[in-house]
Amino acid sequence: MGAPPRPVTLRPIGRAWWWPAGLFALPLLAALALALGAALDAAAWRSLLADPALWPALSLGLWVGAAATGVSLALTLWIVTHLHGTPAWVRLERWLGALLAVPHAAFAVGLALLLMPSGLLLRLIAPWAGWESPPALATVQDPFGLALIAGLVGKEVPFLLWNVAAQLRPVAQATQLRQQLQAGQAMGYPAASVWWRVLWPQLLPRLALPLLAVWAYGLSVVDMALVLGPTRPPTLAQLAWSWLLDADAAVNAQGAAASLLVTLLVAAGALVALLLARLLRAPLRARQVRGDRPATARTAAFVRPLLGGGALVYAIVLALLAFVSVASVWSFPALWPQRASFEAWSTVGGSLPVLGDTALLALAASFTGVVLAVAWMETTPPAWDRRAAPLVFAPMLIPGVLLVAGLYQVALHLRLDGSLAGLWLAHSLFSAPYALVALAPAYRGFDARYEQTARALGRSRAAFLLRIKWPMLLAPIASAAAVGFAVSVAQYLSTQFVGAGRHATVTTEALTLASGGQRTLMAAFALLQALLPALAFGGAWWVARRQARRLGTEA
Repeated sequence: MGAPPRPVTLRPIGRAWWWPAGLFALPLLAALALALGAALDAAAWRSLLADPALWPALSLGLWVGAAATGVSLALTLWIVTHLHGTPAWVRLERWLGALLAVPHAAFAVGLALLLMPSGLLLRLIAPWAGWESPPALATVQDPFGLALIAGLVGKEVPFLLWNVAAQLRPVAQATQLRQQLQAGQAMGYPAASVWWRVLWPQLLPRLALPLLAVWAYGLSVVDMALVLGPTRPPTLAQLAWSWLLDADAAVNAQGAAASLLVTLLVAAGALVALLLARLLRAPLRARQVRGDRPATARTAAFVRPLLGGGALVYAIVLALLAFVSVASVWSFPALWPQRASFEAWSTVGGSLPVLGDTALLALAASFTGVVLAVAWMETTPPAWDRRAAPLVFAPMLIPGVLLVAGLYQVALHLRLDGSLAGLWLAHSLFSAPYALVALAPAYRGFDARYEQTARALGRSRAAFLLRIKWPMLLAPIASAAAVGFAVSVAQYLSTQFVGAGRHATVTTEALTLASGGQRTLMAAFALLQALLPALAFGGAWWVARRQARRLGTEA
């Protein structure tokens, strides 16, 4: 008898694991090194610490970041605890892509049109309040940043829900979750109690990096803050951004120092959260092993109305963008414009180069992001993949005001400043991590037995990838491409800074018009900004439906 066949072992492609990591890490590390070099100027720090605008901006930025992160986390935990495993959760998962497709800036502009003193909400109240003109109420750009916090929560809750869904989507995870829930309920515990005692302690550590990304964005947001945030004082990130744009070299250096300060605050917040988690670990474990069975939370009844209200806000925001874009004369408190005009859209139609640059950059960045994501998943050893997670998340964790300052220096050294190639580099760096996060669950959940079978039949790895694996993963790859496309369209800081003001996109145009008071044009460009990612996600949905239909037919 011949020797038994050797077992098939799966391994990355050769020793090529380093090249996707290198392509991703080199520009990132170069940007950070150059940004830190500019931010460590002693004179700039002395000027920064002596500036009276620093401390109000610092306290406001910390408040906005902490409040937005805390409320977003609390809502996410509450929603998942009471909805997971129900038909409502399935519907929510289906719509998360659509919610994520709405760019932050477009959502902020639409929310401002809803909440501002001349906005739709106060127009509805005006007949009962007796208002004949917009009231002197700080409903947006309020001194406490409440409108900005509301806007951030509206965008970050879908992001966290998306990450939770990705963690629970693999078959092994879903099976384990279901078994633990069934075991807990068999012992007399309500499902909500099982979540808090057993499931969340396991899941929350896996959400550490997405939570840190939410904290970092809340602390360093600029685009939403320009529309919804206070101006006196501004947040620290807004202040740093205004200094970075200043032509004076000393003021510019002060902006770099302020950007580094924002980054240090992000790290400090992460450290505080880690210390709190360790301090609370023992009390939480003690609570877990106690035999009491708390009653199911009464707040569960409010989950679905809350989600319905959130979906309604998104619908109203998008509808307002379309409505205001044609409302050339709309005096307060009328609910309907006195005169409609498509003049704003004629102006948008005349800005085809802006639309072309936006679409071209987004397509190039999404393609680059997907290629890097696929290469990373195919070549990176599993152990190295886990250790490199912070590197993948770095563009989400490092405040944009610091990172784009470094990317501008990289572009200067490469003579790419103010060019589409430089913008492609910057947009790809931001798009790639999101594409990888979107693709990774499906990639890791791919059944390895398909490759074992292909190898046993003598097929090469290239043939396996081209004819089996990638066609089977076409839907998640298309979804990852749509995510990367949306991230690129939403880029504001990198477009303004690395592009040196020479290339406008629909995002930069919308935010520029937001500060200029041109309401109809602002709404038109903001709606266009929302429509482009929607088209990308629509394409991904079509690919998924087509693939599902084909596989179902073949089955």
